Amino acid sequence: MPEISRFFGIVIYMHFNEHNPPHFHAKYAKHEALICINDFKILNGSLPPKALSLVIEWAGAHKKELLENWNELRQRHYPKKIKPLE
Repeated sequence: MPEISRFFGIVIYMHFNEHNPPHFHAKYAKHEALICINDFKILNGSLPPKALSLVIEWAGAHKKELLENWNELRQRHYPKKIKPLE
């Protein structure tokens, strides 16, 4: 599971050849969520409200890059790192 980004204790990653819809995983402490790239809704799991807010802010700024990484990973290519939230 390649790590895409890391910021404020949150780790963003994706798996190779994942199922649709396009999504990424966000992990914060003992919490983890699968988040849809298209609308940033949680598909599974949960994050604390502040962590979720940071993840959505970051994802909104990098939606195009997330979709590009999704397509690369579907072809079993390694994704590019995405700039963290600062």
